[in-house]
Amino acid sequence: MDKKEIEIKQGIKLHLIKTDLFKTDMLSAIITVPLMRENVTKNALIVSMLRRGTNNLKSQIEISKELENLYGAAFECGIDKYGDNQLLRFYIDSINDQFSLEEGEEILKNSLEILLDIVCNPLMENGKFKQEYLDVEKENLAKMIKSKIDDKDLYAYEACISNMYGDQGFGLYKYGYLEDLEAINAENLTEHYHHLIQNSKIDLFVSGDFEEKNVEKIVCENEHIKALKPRVENYVLNNELTEKKEKIEQVKEVQEETDVVQGKLVIGMDVMAEGEKLPFKTMLYNIILGSSANSLLFQNVREKASLAYSIKSLYVKQKANIFIRAGIEIPNFEKAVNLIKEQLEIMKKGEFSEEDLQSAKEYVKARN
Repeated sequence: MDKKEIEIKQGIKLHLIKTDLFKTDMLSAIITVPLMRENVTKNALIVSMLRRGTNNLKSQIEISKELENLYGAAFECGIDKYGDNQLLRFYIDSINDQFSLEEGEEILKNSLEILLDIVCNPLMENGKFKQEYLDVEKENLAKMIKSKIDDKDLYAYEACISNMYGDQGFGLYKYGYLEDLEAINAENLTEHYHHLIQNSKIDLFVSGDFEEKNVEKIVCENEHIKALKPRVENYVLNNELTEKKEKIEQVKEVQEETDVVQGKLVIGMDVMAEGEKLPFKTMLYNIILGSSANSLLFQNVREKASLAYSIKSLYVKQKANIFIRAGIEIPNFEKAVNLIKEQLEIMKKGEFSEEDLQSAKEYVKARN
């Protein structure tokens, strides 16, 4: 597998991942912006509006027809949170040119052009987003935000992050907030989109079996790419070195009552350690603690003590955090917390075997 990075313009990069392992090409466009309360809801809404149509393909039906003509190419889009950044993601998965039925078909080129048309040339009416579509997408986004509480595990996890980081960066919900939706209209959302597309970090990824020069030529000659100006990459660089943690003596405990049988326990922890190869060491620590079926948390809290329906730990390296997430019976709350603390103390004392460490290393290898 060969990887190559090409700067198309300042702040706009093309990433080529050449491999013959698959019969399809995966194309993606990712817009990266800092997570900010005033924009997080607008950005989530923009993703929904862009999939609605372009000035060339006037509806989702027309987009689907074009993709169907490319042997059923598939389009997806969505919102992600990566550290203190919000990612607007757009994908097209299409078969490789060499598997087309007719000679000379340019499936990769056409797929790339559709992808860039969706991202850079959204359907506008009188110079702004269509109000009819906006009303529907605002309603859809409102339902999605409200539905967060239906997934109690996710709800508890997001609540923990929000309590740790507040109304800034990583603490924000990636889909935004109901109270911010009402003020969004076609005019201010269109204005925000134009600022976003002309000022944000943009990464284009092409993975598959292709000629590198051909893909670079397609992107560089694309009319939408030509219309984009160079920009200073505006995003937050998160890693273990940038995340400086302050020791907090008093543990903050937040409880929220809901009418459920199974409670959700989330413990958020800051990684305070420093030193060489910290991310890898923390990754191994997390696996031994609670990221595998052989982990301390799974074996001792769930299997032996039966104090949790489910339990695992998650390492978020961008923010140097470890989160322990468990499903427990409410009466077992204190017992579960105390036993979890015992496992953390075991890790602190290094009371795990060389076999545990080797198994963790093998676990990392198997997942990469």
